Amino acid sequence: MFLKRVAIVGGGPAGAFAAAELARAGLHVSLFDEKLAWEKPCGGGLTDKALGRWPFLRNSAGGCNWITRCELVSPRGRRVALELDRQIAIFSRLTLNGLLLERAREAGARLIRQRVVEIAGGPGEWNFKTREGTYQADFVVLASGARSSFRGQFSSPLTAENLMVAIGYYIPGTSQTVQIRFLEGLHGYMWVFPRHDHFSAGICGRVQGKSTAELREMLDACLSEFGLQLKNASLYAHIIPSLVPGAFESTPFSGEGWAMVGDTAGFVDPITGEGLFYALRSAELVAQAILNHAPESYPTLLEQDFLPGLVIASRIADRFYTGQWMGNRVIERMIQLTARSQRFRNLMRDLFAGSQEYGDLKPRLYRSLPLVAAEALVGTLRPLAKTTTGPDAVKSSSQVA
Repeated sequence: MFLKRVAIVGGGPAGAFAAAELARAGLHVSLFDEKLAWEKPCGGGLTDKALGRWPFLRNSAGGCNWITRCELVSPRGRRVALELDRQIAIFSRLTLNGLLLERAREAGARLIRQRVVEIAGGPGEWNFKTREGTYQADFVVLASGARSSFRGQFSSPLTAENLMVAIGYYIPGTSQTVQIRFLEGLHGYMWVFPRHDHFSAGICGRVQGKSTAELREMLDACLSEFGLQLKNASLYAHIIPSLVPGAFESTPFSGEGWAMVGDTAGFVDPITGEGLFYALRSAELVAQAILNHAPESYPTLLEQDFLPGLVIASRIADRFYTGQWMGNRVIERMIQLTARSQRFRNLMRDLFAGSQEYGDLKPRLYRSLPLVAAEALVGTLRPLAKTTTGPDAVKSSSQVA
C-alpha cells in the first residue's frame, strides 16, 4: 500500500520521532498536539542502549544530566549504592520533547498546535477535526499517551488494571545520583531523578492499589530521608501504562489505515515504568513499516523486536513486587545480592544500561547463581563498605543541600 499523507495525533517522543522519520523520507506528515513541547513528571532517563541506537541524543548536551550512580533502598531499609559503568542521561521532558519536535520540523513535518477532537472516515480518507478546522490523511498514527481518547475507537481501551498513577514534585537542585526506594505494600516505587536543574521526585503505584492521597502521603514521608524539602516545589500527576498479563497479547496495535505507538499502545515496562526507549523504537518500527509500503507488517516487527520482553515483564511484575526468592522478598534479596556479589552487581549494571533483556535474564541468573551465592557468603564475613541496615539505612550517602 502506497501512503502519501500521514497524520500523527500526539507530539510526545513517539509522535515526534515518527514524524521526523516519515517526513525525512518525503511523506506529507501532519503532527497534531495542542501543547507541543511540555514538561512531564516522568524521569526522562535514557539508557546506554538508547543512546547507542540514537547517537544524536548523546550529542544533545543542553538540558541533560549525566548519571553515574544509583542508590536502591529496600522496604526494610537496606541500601546499596551502585556505581554505573555506563552513564544514564536524564533529560527534562520539556527539553527532550523540544529537541524531537525540532528534528521533525527540520525534516519537513507540519506541526499543528491544535487538539484533534474527532477522527472520522477510513483508510485513505481519514478526516481530522479540530476546533480550528479539518484535515485529511491516508494513514493515522496514534501517539497521544495513555489517556488517548481515540485508543478505544481503534483498539481496546486501557482499563484501570492496566494503569499506574505517578505523583510527585519538581524540586530545585540536582546531583549525579538516581535514588529509588521500594515501599512495603506498594506495587511501584519512589524515585528521585536529578535533572539538569531540578529533581523529579515522585512515587508510582497501580491505579487499583493505593489511592492518590495515600501515595502522596507515602512520598511526603520519605522526601526528608533523601535530604529534600518541599519549599518552592511544584506538584504533578500523570498516568502511566502498566499492562497486566495477557494484555499485550490481546491488544491490536494496528489495523487497516492506523497504528499506535508509545504510551498509547501501552509500550511501557510493567516493572520499571520505563517507556522512552519503547516510545522511540515503536515510532521507528511503524515508520519502517510505512516506508516499506507494508504498514500491516508493524505487529510482526514489534514481535521480532521488543514486544516479547514486555510480555515477560508483565508476567513477572507481580512476583517482583510481592513474591519470594531464595527465602526472602524478591526486592530484599535483590538488594542484598547487589551489595554482596560482584557478579550480581554486574547484572544490575547491565539492567540499568538496557543491555540485559528479560528473555535471557533467568538463564543468566541460574548460570551464575552458584558463584553469586559464594560471593554473597563471603560478603557476610566482612564489613560492607557501601551498605547499611537499620534506622539509618534510608539516609542517602550523598545528601543534597
